[in-house]
Amino acid sequence: MHLPSRRAGVRLTLLYGALLVASGAVLLALTYLLVLRFPADRVLVDGVGAGTDVSGGRSGGGLPGVRPTAGSGDVFALLQEQAVRQHADQLRQLLMQSGVALAVMLVVSALLGRLVARRVLRPLRAMTGTVRHISAHTLHERLAVAGPADELKELADTVDGLLGRLEGALDSHRRFVADAANALRAPLTQEHRLLRETLVDRDATAETFRANSERLLEISERQAHLLESLLALAGSHRGLVHREELDLAPLTESALHVARPDSERLGLKVAAAVGPAPVTGDPALVQRLASCLVDNAVGHNRPGGRVEISTAVRGGHAVLSVANTGDRVAPEQVNRLFEPFRSPGRTAADGHPGLGLAIVHAIALAHDAVISVRARPDGGLAVEVAFPARTGDPREGAEDIGQLDKRTGLH
Repeated sequence: MHLPSRRAGVRLTLLYGALLVASGAVLLALTYLLVLRFPADRVLVDGVGAGTDVSGGRSGGGLPGVRPTAGSGDVFALLQEQAVRQHADQLRQLLMQSGVALAVMLVVSALLGRLVARRVLRPLRAMTGTVRHISAHTLHERLAVAGPADELKELADTVDGLLGRLEGALDSHRRFVADAANALRAPLTQEHRLLRETLVDRDATAETFRANSERLLEISERQAHLLESLLALAGSHRGLVHREELDLAPLTESALHVARPDSERLGLKVAAAVGPAPVTGDPALVQRLASCLVDNAVGHNRPGGRVEISTAVRGGHAVLSVANTGDRVAPEQVNRLFEPFRSPGRTAADGHPGLGLAIVHAIALAHDAVISVRARPDGGLAVEVAFPARTGDPREGAEDIGQLDKRTGLH
């Protein structure tokens, strides 16, 4: 676990050291070039002003304001030669001293680079240790880094957000596992009780065995329905593997046809305004979504109630709207309906464990659809799922849920 941070520290040390050495080398090179460009034949002579250019030996004309004397040309030539040798010696000394200074700078740069690297990586090491402690013990803690809004604080806030989402996902997973276990345990307990009664009862007749077998078959079908719903929910969370062009209208009509016996048994009045609503998605998942919405509207209804279903293209979205009468749902409980096993009035014992809206929510997310649910004042729910419509289909369809309520009398 410490190896990546050490490698980062070495890389930063080398980087900072190289930058410091390079800067020192450039500075020494500029100094050397400036000294090299300084004229080598500039000499100072007694009686001549400081900085006077003595070049009588080259021009033969002497200096302004200075009268040349006999033998002064030889003296000037010697002085110029001495100045050139002195300048070259100074350049050699400067080069040697620059090399020594650069070597010292290399050591100092390595030490400073190491200190700066450790200083820079110290907050990251602290965050790494805290995250390791949180992942090993509890997800309730957070980094909670204080200080200026720099890149490190932004990274810490991002990690805190990730930890929060991870904690929520794990809590949801634990609740789901516990609820699924309870939902599966109830029918298993009933099966065990029926089998035990059949074995213990020595006076059991063929009719008794037949009745118990029918009850066991019914319980088995409920378990199969529950397992199918759990598999559908798990498959919806995996995302889309297959996409194709489809229409919500025929899928909704198929779901209505399947639910017709239950709606007739309850005496429900079903009003359907099914118009073209082309989308792109997985046909099996979208069919499951429509079936769950219809099943929820029929199953959570009252005898003689109403169900209103429509599909249409509205505002650039293919919209599937379902409204029904039924028991009242508190507005604060609406969002909980999307959680598995949270549908009110449904239990695994009656074959409806409350996974319908959870499956609808997962399928909608997989298709980038927007789902909205609101509770009716007089009971029931109004659900609307808006899919991204296929391009090139600007058709408009039926009214929204509020307009449908006015037309059908659902309030």
